Amino acid sequence: MITEEELDRLRIDGTKVRVVRDDDPHNDVRGIVLAWDDDVVLIRKPNRKVVKLDRHYRFEPIVR
Repeated sequence: MITEEELDRLRIDGTKVRVVRDDDPHNDVRGIVLAWDDDVVLIRKPNRKVVKLDRHYRFEPIVR
């Protein structure tokens, strides 16, 4: 599970993240961390839709 400090750093820096939900790359979610609580993270996708994802998924910063 991703820590509070890691989420806070991603949110403050505005780093785009890739959330890996399973083995299929088509199911990955890309976006920016908006907010979180003990169980979920809110991610804003490039099309401005907001999704709520479990904190147990793997979060990877997108480095360009």
